[in-house]
Amino acid sequence: MSSFFKKTACVTGIILLGLFGLIGFYSTTLPDFYLVSKGSELSVNSFFTISSKPCESKVTVAVSGGSSGASRYTKNMLMLFGAVPVKEVESKTMERPMLYPCGQPFGIKLLTEGVMVVDLQKVDSSSPAKDCGIREGDVIVSIDGEKVKSNADVAKIIRSSNGEACSVRIKRGSNDLTFKLCPRLESGSYKAGMWVRDSSAGIGTLTFYDPENETFGGLGHPVCDADTKEPLPLSAGTVGEINLTGFNKSRSGCPGQLLGEFANSASTGDILKNCESGVFGTLNANPCPNAKEFSLGFRQEIHPGKAKILSSIDNDGPKEYEISIEQINLSDSAEHDLVIKITDKTLLEKTGGILQGMSGSPIIQDGRLVGAVTHVFIEDTAKGYGIFADEMYSKTSELAESTIENAG
Repeated sequence: MSSFFKKTACVTGIILLGLFGLIGFYSTTLPDFYLVSKGSELSVNSFFTISSKPCESKVTVAVSGGSSGASRYTKNMLMLFGAVPVKEVESKTMERPMLYPCGQPFGIKLLTEGVMVVDLQKVDSSSPAKDCGIREGDVIVSIDGEKVKSNADVAKIIRSSNGEACSVRIKRGSNDLTFKLCPRLESGSYKAGMWVRDSSAGIGTLTFYDPENETFGGLGHPVCDADTKEPLPLSAGTVGEINLTGFNKSRSGCPGQLLGEFANSASTGDILKNCESGVFGTLNANPCPNAKEFSLGFRQEIHPGKAKILSSIDNDGPKEYEISIEQINLSDSAEHDLVIKITDKTLLEKTGGILQGMSGSPIIQDGRLVGAVTHVFIEDTAKGYGIFADEMYSKTSELAESTIENAG
């Protein structure tokens, strides 16, 4: 009998350890905030059942504005197996938005806020910019109180300094810093020992258009400087139509690339935000008026398995291609949200997988827009990363709400 109780206690202990392990795992990997469709309850699509119940001390706050209209925030307790508390989270109830997934290429033109330092070079024996503390990736806002917007502005001020120390104000991340730069004479001209960049242009893919607010989201990742890999600080930006001229096929170790050119100089919209989630702004007209609208899928609804992407590899327009969602990372600290794999034989034969320039291609699962392609794996170009669509949508919502506030 004692042996029976010992075995029972051992089994019980193992079960409890496993349960505590699950609770610990889900408490750290599940996010603290969720969007929930009006009339639905919060639940997480997971291997084990994760449901929720309102907290007794729930706080509900009415919010107005944006395409979702009135919404409210609620405190919820996530429950494992419907009975075991995991963690307290917050959810926002909203009308599920209807969006146009685009999947078509668009041209991106950005002017930076200030100029970005992309290289440090020696003048004679050392770099004056490096010596005073300036780094690659720093954004120069002004020199001696004069705002700079181009490489020419910087060169003009440095040349006219006559070698006297210049006060250089920069932005480094969220920090504002000021350095004293002493230009050095070389070949009859004063130089700072740095290269700067003031603009960028490229090709990406439009993810969605929100007809209610006339806003768009695209790319799924920021536009970064080619040298420093840092996001370009946006001063102004426009989007335009692109003619695709072909592509370089992807192969292991060498991702391919969409090739194209701006169709004309006309702008079709404005870029208002360049951030970790992509580029966002307003369009002059719906870029896909004949396309079907899809409802927005929330991150907790996504599941591993079959899905589709909408993408363009030529000028015949976007086409659907089959993919598989292989991994989903809901953690707030996750570097990437999704891992996807191209399974469509036609696309694999034509392109070798994901191409650079396909970033932003919308991901559709269960009839909902759930994400966008962001990166291609270098060693396995059939695979890549993706971002949650609700993360991108939140940025266009912020733009819409700020427009309403400014108008008011």
